[in-house]
Amino acid sequence: MKFFTKEVKIAIAAIIGIVVLFYGLQFLKGLSVFANDDNYYVKFDDVSGVSASTPVYANGYKVGVVEKVIFDYEANGKIVAVMGLDKQMRMPRGSRAEISSDLLGNIKINLILGDDPINMIARGDTIPGKAEQGMMGKISAMMPAIEAMLPKLDSILTNLNALLADPALSQTLHNVEGMTGNLNATSRDLRALSASLNREVPGMMQKANGVLDNTQQLTGNLAAIDVASMTSSINQTLANVNEMTRKLNSTEGTLGLLMHDPSLYHHLNATVADADSLLIDLRYHPKRYVHFSLFGGGD
Repeated sequence: MKFFTKEVKIAIAAIIGIVVLFYGLQFLKGLSVFANDDNYYVKFDDVSGVSASTPVYANGYKVGVVEKVIFDYEANGKIVAVMGLDKQMRMPRGSRAEISSDLLGNIKINLILGDDPINMIARGDTIPGKAEQGMMGKISAMMPAIEAMLPKLDSILTNLNALLADPALSQTLHNVEGMTGNLNATSRDLRALSASLNREVPGMMQKANGVLDNTQQLTGNLAAIDVASMTSSINQTLANVNEMTRKLNSTEGTLGLLMHDPSLYHHLNATVADADSLLIDLRYHPKRYVHFSLFGGGD
């Protein structure tokens, strides 16, 4: 009797297909098919989104996958995730696991490695795990503050609408436009003034240099003056003036007597008056004072 009958061949083909399908599904899930990874356990309070084939990363590098998730009925509802990690992976004491998700909702487990370089976690040990807050969690935490801000935002928007509807704002904008035009005109005038100064400043500088030269020459002439001699002459002149003033104030000399003795002044006036009368009489009666005769004789 022939062993490899048609029915046996069909059965063997079916078995091979089932095996290939099983390992193919495992491969598509990201599970190791032929390698025997090291298993570590992570305890979570909540594993929402975590399932078999969830990738495990350490510092952004994929080091394994979650092989299965177990509900621990004896540990107050803790959930244990069995991780299959690369055999070369070593986790220091103090390491932990966090469940995180990206913007597209893809779930992964991040290993936060400890800082103990000597003591390592043994294969098959359990490490603590928690769910990362993520963006949605942060937004949820911010919702109370956002809700408290909504009335203020509504009031701000109302005031802003009232401000935008105020005709004064439009007038202010027109004024700003006019001010901008004035500033442009002022800027043009300043540019023209600057150009004019650039043309005239060289000549002004030459004139200023001439003035400085004259000033230096005047300073040299002043420096050449014998100040000591001039000061001595002035002091001598002042001394003579003082001496003359002293003599005038005293009774020494004719001028002093004349200024301090009234009788001398009156006598001089009387003498002058007599001399004036004598001269008048001499002019009108000369014969009284001069006798002249060619032949002599007679009174």
